[in-house]
Amino acid sequence: MSWLDKFLPWLPHRPAETPDSPERSEYMWRPAPTVGLRSETGTSFPRFQSTAGDHLDPRTADRFAMVRAKLRNAYTPAQPVTDRRMFAGRTKVLTALIRSIEDQRLHTVLYGERGIGKTSLLHVLAQAAADARYLVVYVTCGARSEFDETFRAIAANIPLMYHNAFGPTTSEGERGDTLAGLLGPEAITVRSAVDSLAKIEGTRVLVILDEYDRAGSEDFRRSIAELLKSLSDQSVRVQFLIAGVAANLTELVANVPSIQRNIFAMQVPKMTAAEIRSIVKNGEGVAELSFDDAAIHAIIARCIGFPYLASLISHRAALVALDQNRITITAGDVATATGEAVDEFKDRITRRSQMQISEEVRKGRLAALGALAGAAQSTGGWFTLDEITAVHADPAGITQAKAAAERLAAERMLVEVREDEFGRAYRFLEQSVPIYLWLLAARGQFFEQAHSEPLSELA
Repeated sequence: MSWLDKFLPWLPHRPAETPDSPERSEYMWRPAPTVGLRSETGTSFPRFQSTAGDHLDPRTADRFAMVRAKLRNAYTPAQPVTDRRMFAGRTKVLTALIRSIEDQRLHTVLYGERGIGKTSLLHVLAQAAADARYLVVYVTCGARSEFDETFRAIAANIPLMYHNAFGPTTSEGERGDTLAGLLGPEAITVRSAVDSLAKIEGTRVLVILDEYDRAGSEDFRRSIAELLKSLSDQSVRVQFLIAGVAANLTELVANVPSIQRNIFAMQVPKMTAAEIRSIVKNGEGVAELSFDDAAIHAIIARCIGFPYLASLISHRAALVALDQNRITITAGDVATATGEAVDEFKDRITRRSQMQISEEVRKGRLAALGALAGAAQSTGGWFTLDEITAVHADPAGITQAKAAAERLAAERMLVEVREDEFGRAYRFLEQSVPIYLWLLAARGQFFEQAHSEPLSELA
């Protein structure tokens, strides 16, 4: 068989042109049959083990394939938790949020580092609010978000049956018309937005603005802040929950006089060891596998309170075990999973940063970089020398990490520095570098313990 014969089955296929095939000019990919196909090494050719409808392929289904299929829902590092059954810990946080909305009628601001679980919190809270018959409107902000467009999107999700001039028995209410239909072509102002929302009755509306930190327009942020204050001042039955990446409240919400008394602000804390353990245990129950105590301890140590990392490492460690036809995950599997995660995150940073990190590791400075990464993870960005001390127990290591921060900032390599009335602070130039360095340092620690070889072999 020639190379062309092998390639032909994968060429774009034109469907037969028939009178009832309106898309006959479109091209579709038609793969060749793969039953019995072998790779050049003689092993079975890789294939998907389940269909797009999440059904297992009966030709490959066995006990481990079924566990693997369940594992996809047990840990979802690439997606927020949307199933309340898989939501672990955070009971106090959820209780505080619900009380601020229900009992105090406050707008809420939720902020914290990336990977701390803000979006998962929002989804679970939205479910709880919907169960209580709140009308929940979920909007994800973007770099170009503007007030007019955002308010129209919100209004499009509020049925006119809740408008005091209409109601559920009117023709508009029965048709499912929305508040957006009452808005004219002129630009929406804060005053006109409040006037529209003030006519809502018979329900309460919870508007969730996620990824609010991405909004680049100061006018947009100022308008939202003014809207929150006006809604509270007029006791309108609409509350906002704003969430985004920030180290403090002022980074997320524009400074509007008196707004502080209208909002409840909460910085999402890191998860405790017990909460991280519950993430692992929840996944065990769903996927019907088991993590031994050493594996759970290793996950807790590596994820430093971040549910994203806990889910990522748990998922990868389970796959390592399943590839070896095991359903019990060990500390060794966690170490292998950490190495895989390091490789994944390495591809997310620039070649320049990769080379700089490799040179630092070659000179034996990985532990110091790991301490800086831990400090950055703890604060969500900018960190001080005191925060380096908080994540490092060894006095000599603290000294080395502080010296590394000063030197890297001076050379504009990996780290930048700022100085204001609060003192000197540092930040990594790339957002993906801290998590990569933290996992690299964690892998390096295990590597040296297991093999007694230098860390310079790792980067």
